[in-house]
Amino acid sequence: MVSRTVSVAALVSRRALMGGVSPLMALALLAPGTAYAQTAAPGAVRPDTPVQANATTAQQAGTPQDQATAPSEQDNAPSPSGEASSAEIIVTGLRSSLQRNLDIKRTATGVVDAISAEDIGKFPDSNVAASLQRLPGVSIQRNGSRGEPTGITVRGFGGDFNTTLYDGRRISTAAGGRQIDFSTVGSDFIGGISVLKTPDVSLASSSIGATVDIQFPKPFDHPGFRAAVSASGSLQDRSGHVTPTLGALVSDTFADDTIGILSSFIYTRRDTDTNRVFVSGWPGGNFAPCQLSGSTATSCAPTTNGTAAASDQRTLTGWFPQQYGAEQQRTKDERVDGRVALQWHPSEDVMLTLDNNYSRQTITTDVFGFGVWFNQGDLRNVKQDANGTAVSFTQTGTPTDFTSAINKQVLQTNQTGLNVKWDVSPKLTVEADGAYAKSWLNPGGVVGSSNGDIGYGGNLGTNLGFNITGDSNKAFPTISNFGPAGDGARWADQSLIGSHVTVLQTQKNTDELKQFRAVATWKEDNLTLKAGGQYVDDKFYQQNASTFTNNYWQAYAGYGSPSGRTSGIAPLPSNLYQGSISLNNFIPGFQGGLPPSVLIYSPQAYQNYLTSLGNPQAQTVPGFNYGGGVNGFTGAFDQAIDPNSVRTIQEKTWSLFFSAQIEAQVASMPLHIAVGLRNENTHLSSAGQGRQPTTITRSAADPTLLSIDFTQTQPVVGRNNYSYMLPTLDLRLEVTDKLQLRFDASRTLTRPGLTLLSPVLSIGNGQRVGALSGSGGNPQLKPYLADNYDLAAEWYYQRNSYLSVDFFLKNVSNFIVNGVTRQTVNGVVDPTTGQPAVFSISQSINGPDATVRGVEIAWQQVFGDSGFGFQANATLVDTNKPYNAKDVSQSGFAVTGLANSANFVGFYDKNGFQFRTALNWRDEYLLAFSQNQNTGSYGAEPTFVNQSFQVDLTSSYDVSKNFSIFGEILNLNNNKQSTHGRFKNQLLDVFDYGRRFTVGARYRF
Repeated sequence: MVSRTVSVAALVSRRALMGGVSPLMALALLAPGTAYAQTAAPGAVRPDTPVQANATTAQQAGTPQDQATAPSEQDNAPSPSGEASSAEIIVTGLRSSLQRNLDIKRTATGVVDAISAEDIGKFPDSNVAASLQRLPGVSIQRNGSRGEPTGITVRGFGGDFNTTLYDGRRISTAAGGRQIDFSTVGSDFIGGISVLKTPDVSLASSSIGATVDIQFPKPFDHPGFRAAVSASGSLQDRSGHVTPTLGALVSDTFADDTIGILSSFIYTRRDTDTNRVFVSGWPGGNFAPCQLSGSTATSCAPTTNGTAAASDQRTLTGWFPQQYGAEQQRTKDERVDGRVALQWHPSEDVMLTLDNNYSRQTITTDVFGFGVWFNQGDLRNVKQDANGTAVSFTQTGTPTDFTSAINKQVLQTNQTGLNVKWDVSPKLTVEADGAYAKSWLNPGGVVGSSNGDIGYGGNLGTNLGFNITGDSNKAFPTISNFGPAGDGARWADQSLIGSHVTVLQTQKNTDELKQFRAVATWKEDNLTLKAGGQYVDDKFYQQNASTFTNNYWQAYAGYGSPSGRTSGIAPLPSNLYQGSISLNNFIPGFQGGLPPSVLIYSPQAYQNYLTSLGNPQAQTVPGFNYGGGVNGFTGAFDQAIDPNSVRTIQEKTWSLFFSAQIEAQVASMPLHIAVGLRNENTHLSSAGQGRQPTTITRSAADPTLLSIDFTQTQPVVGRNNYSYMLPTLDLRLEVTDKLQLRFDASRTLTRPGLTLLSPVLSIGNGQRVGALSGSGGNPQLKPYLADNYDLAAEWYYQRNSYLSVDFFLKNVSNFIVNGVTRQTVNGVVDPTTGQPAVFSISQSINGPDATVRGVEIAWQQVFGDSGFGFQANATLVDTNKPYNAKDVSQSGFAVTGLANSANFVGFYDKNGFQFRTALNWRDEYLLAFSQNQNTGSYGAEPTFVNQSFQVDLTSSYDVSKNFSIFGEILNLNNNKQSTHGRFKNQLLDVFDYGRRFTVGARYRF
């Protein structure tokens, strides 16, 4: 690299900057040819500091990079005394990126943290969420089967509480919530990310957690020709094969730098083999005394009939595992990202930007496992711990299923936007921005899940033993006396295994988003005024199709003759089996006992074999479930749309906003004041199709399965309207040129997830004995509403180093409670009891208020010109409404997502060599009120995520000015993800997703 002296004159173009450079210019600041000088007084807004996307003028958006500048070996920051040197120089790479992040934080109106790309095509991490977790107050959620960070939590608020924008615009997501899956966002060519923890009313006030603004590069960020390519190979230690990532970006300006075009493309593939042990749910209910270990009762018939013997009365509170099993998941994750941006700068006063963002992620997972099902009334020899958890029991006649599935999810999104900026006068700038986006979940003929289920039961059912050996962060349950009639040596004997059920399921969603924003900005010397409005039209459609709807899933249930059943096919053809997977040492480091193995077979081949048996309506097909209510089945496992699942939810929001920024002084100390007001008016329309159950029939093939008949469907419509005023106040006082204080107050809201707003009560057809369930939406839900306060001190004690402490408080009302109630529906009778059927109905309502409080501590230190440095942060959070596991009446409410967290990144960056070690820790937290089998008597059972600690390593070396190589090791310490229910020993999931190794190269020119 060549060092140069950079004068002020060389930096100031004829288009003078007016207080900040747009994120549209952010990539220009990252290029190897970028340098700048610091001449502003300490604490003043620096002309090199990016600000929010709508804060720029047309001139700023079109200001080309000064070609006279060049990279060098030093950071460009003021000396500790605050004086600018006469020949200041900067570095590129990580330290330069950290300095830009520091500048954004220091000069932002509110509480903002930022991440900048180190260079064109060089974002700090391979995943956006992985980078965000390095920021104070930000934690991540991982997808268990892939180990990928897919979501974030900010100050204890995750999921829908955070809004993610692309260049200031909302993006559509067909997943059904308001959050995005960060694994769908390619990070290779992102210019930067801003995390706004206090709102900018001209951008959005619809996030209690934070607003995340992802900024993409544009042609005039780098006038002239620019290009970058990258390629890497990734290997997960269990999958055994290398998968590629390829990316290319090309940008050019022409016609005397009045027209520019940029295009980028990224292909990414990740293969992951994950071992999982699971309990599908821990329903709460009542045991009878005769079920307990040591009971002397001569017979046991658990009942709620008040005339029965006392030993049979179900009066003892307890929790039991609904289903237990283990599986290996082999996931292929492919993602394609494409982007085109066109800019036209016909004059210094006008800039037009037209861009299109496209992404398509395809996740295909092959699953091979086993499962055993439990019913609370069938358990015997039950031992309960002090909390009521059934830690040991036996169940007579337990069937065993070997499962195989191909799960596929395709999420496709396309967004087109047009932005126009016009400098009407030297003081007035007008901006108009419009965008249309649409997202599809499983478009076309995608089958979401194809599941095969085979095994043995009936005469071959076993007196299975179940035993918990420790807490969920170190042990999974042990089962004993497994195998056909308890013969463990014949656990996977193919001659005894028969057909059970065949399930196909596909959820198809679309989310269509139209939005328009207009803002006018007036700037005086010490005053900036903004006024404008925004319109957002969000239309969400959902439908589910499955073989549950038409009851085809039970076509060949029963396991066949070895199990003593007249339905089901056994043995199955030997050519269906493709081997087995050993369960020995399945989750290293965890205690517990599993059976020997699971079988590998294709669910599609299994389904095709059953179809080849012929049409049971035209001929007698041995093994067909003629007594199971499988009407109309002609051999093909066709899916049918569940009418209850069809819903259209449309949400229209009009917003008006005004803000003022004032520069003042208090006792010779600069004081920056910002006040804002945003009014949001929302109109909701929700439409669906409702039906009610009329009869329930028990399957003759398998007495644990139930079939339900329904009334004809009827249209159901719900509407809701609400309006809120959302004020903000931001104060920033520069006590000295190194120390500043902040105070921020605001009101924000978070709208309910779109899938919660259905007007329909949905009862599914795929039900099991003792586990009748349903769900209902609620279009009358109000948004969460929060009053937020921040008090912070920031000390910028030397270049590229700072220490900050931020105390925050959030008073949140209208919390949405996802409660579960036990109720009868339409008087339908349960054939297993002869009494009115009791369904566990899950439904959301607005509940109580809560307060969340905490402190964020952040420290960034660079040790002079040694190249060494570190980033460290910790977040401590608390609430006045913690979860109380002993209070069964409270199970529907507590603040989710709250956990203390800490991150440490140590780095070396000098002479073209870079090395980073990232340590990320998060304490146990309440994820949600839901479990896979959520059919208990005590409301919605919780899911907790256990404490986690992960170590990641990254390194790179600049072989030349334009060419670099890099490597990455993720999850070096082989961290596992585990979850539990109400109590720590109620394991729900443990995922072992292993380590990932990546090696690659970048070239830019």
